[in-house]
Amino acid sequence: MTERALRLGTRRSKLAMAQSGQVAQAVRQVTGRPVELVEITTYGDTSREHLAQIGGTGVFVTALRDALIRGEVDFAVHSLKDLPTAQPTDLVLAAVPEREDPRDVIVARDALKFTDLPRGARIGTGSPRRMAQLNAYARAHGLDIETVPIRGNVDTRIRYVHDGELDAVVLAAAGLNRIGRIDEVTDFLSVDTVLPAPGQGALAIECAAGNADLIAALGELDDPFTRVAVTAERSLLAALEAGCSAPVGALADLLADGQTVNEMRLRGVVGTTDGTRMVQLSTTGPVPQTETQAIALGRDLATRMLAQGAAGLMGERAH
Repeated sequence: MTERALRLGTRRSKLAMAQSGQVAQAVRQVTGRPVELVEITTYGDTSREHLAQIGGTGVFVTALRDALIRGEVDFAVHSLKDLPTAQPTDLVLAAVPEREDPRDVIVARDALKFTDLPRGARIGTGSPRRMAQLNAYARAHGLDIETVPIRGNVDTRIRYVHDGELDAVVLAAAGLNRIGRIDEVTDFLSVDTVLPAPGQGALAIECAAGNADLIAALGELDDPFTRVAVTAERSLLAALEAGCSAPVGALADLLADGQTVNEMRLRGVVGTTDGTRMVQLSTTGPVPQTETQAIALGRDLATRMLAQGAAGLMGERAH
């Protein structure tokens, strides 16, 4: 008798379906079992409000987690940057696969790069983090831009540019890679210009804490370097008590000496959305060997950022 298909809970968006399809294929290979996608509509998919207003973190996750807890699906795939920093006790993050490109990118009219946009260029993004850093960069380099809050899926956002409503939009490279549209990018934003969201480019595979066999099988997809990096980034975010509506950027990257990876650098930034006030710091240390060490790295950097006034820059807390 063939084993029952594993049920993978996913959001219905084109991007979510693409990344869940890729995970499903990998899970089929490690388990030898069929995997079926179960489409779940989340509040974040149906609400037309801006993410910062509806609480940001968790709006794309809660319905998937509820389905897991009720046993309607066996595991779920999330964009890791959407996960709240607090982990429910009855669910476990079974795998964090190898991360995609964490950078933000610009899709602009006339194939323009960010620094070549005309004076007064209107740049669309739904992210206060992106607004803060783009405005700060523009201010520092004599550029004149206007950041415009937008929502919608990738198609909707890029259409704003094609229709002439906006000069450019900012998106995540990872998402465009996963849906096969990376060739539409007109500029890759260096992480020195815009630090990504904590966990950007990484996926989270979550299942019930009591399902030991599935946890072990999914664990084969885990990438230990990606996991310690995103753990440090999310620890920084948690220590800054920041929801998605706070403009926090963070990136942990591995520093290699020749072929040997020997250190991890964690960078963090928080700022006002107009880019007038920013706190940006980094720390470098040995590559964390445990989750506890990765958490400590993030917490230590957050403490230094708070000492430099980060808390006062974060605007409204997301409740």
